[in-house]
Amino acid sequence: LTSAGEEISVMEPLAAETLHDAAVLLLAGPAGESRAACELARSLPLPPAIIDVTGALEDDPSAVLRAPMLESAPPPAPSGAVLTAAHAAATGLGRLLDLIHSIHPYRHAVATLLEPVSVHGSRGVDELHKQTLSLFNFQAPPKEVFDAQASFNLLTRFGERAEGQPGGSQARIERQLARLLPPRRVPLPSIRVLHAPVFHGYGASVWIEFEQRPAAAHLEKELESQGIDVRSAGMEPASNTGVAGQSGITVSDLAHDPRHGSGLWLWMMLDNLRTAAETAVLVAAAASRARESA
Repeated sequence: LTSAGEEISVMEPLAAETLHDAAVLLLAGPAGESRAACELARSLPLPPAIIDVTGALEDDPSAVLRAPMLESAPPPAPSGAVLTAAHAAATGLGRLLDLIHSIHPYRHAVATLLEPVSVHGSRGVDELHKQTLSLFNFQAPPKEVFDAQASFNLLTRFGERAEGQPGGSQARIERQLARLLPPRRVPLPSIRVLHAPVFHGYGASVWIEFEQRPAAAHLEKELESQGIDVRSAGMEPASNTGVAGQSGITVSDLAHDPRHGSGLWLWMMLDNLRTAAETAVLVAAAASRARESA
């Protein structure tokens, strides 16, 4: 039973009867529950399209990586395949680099990604909140999720008993970028993922070495013409609070590297929850259309 205001709603357990006429099944829970729901869906005579929102089933043999914002056409997927929504940071960074390279070819890119605690689910958000309150009250912070002080702290890794590590996100993003970008011959970036003590929103400090470096102001206009939210001088810079609930990616502070004649810096932000949800919705819509036409 769950309460919503003054009303009580009943959550029925997932069963074959619940899914028999479903066109799409979105998996957004823990890995164990997602696997059980996936097997239940596959047992149906006409299984729904199975979409993994969190990446928990990315290692499934049938998994097909999907990133509609980077695709010219949906890749083929057999019936019962798991459609894995690409990681939000891989989607956003891949989209930005793909777009820039198509306008001004570059040799190499380096990105330092600042990761929010919401990638660890509600438990990660709750622990950051509790740690912050504890520290303000001069108390020892709880460390069940991170096994480290995540509040007011930048970290390359958490404690040994942590439920997840920035390195795990880094490996997943690198793996997905390698699958999403090569068809367009975009040079793969070097990335490093760090923990940031914020609830939501990925930030990325990106350095790009161009074959022929464009003027920063010129690149700003070109990105803006392609639908990128560009914050030029005189506007508020891209921030995790500024992109909350916002679609797409936001960039700001494009600047030439004074020590490298071909280098340019930029700052990118995206709402990881919004990006993940929109990716899942786009995949679901395409899967539903394919199911109806089959």
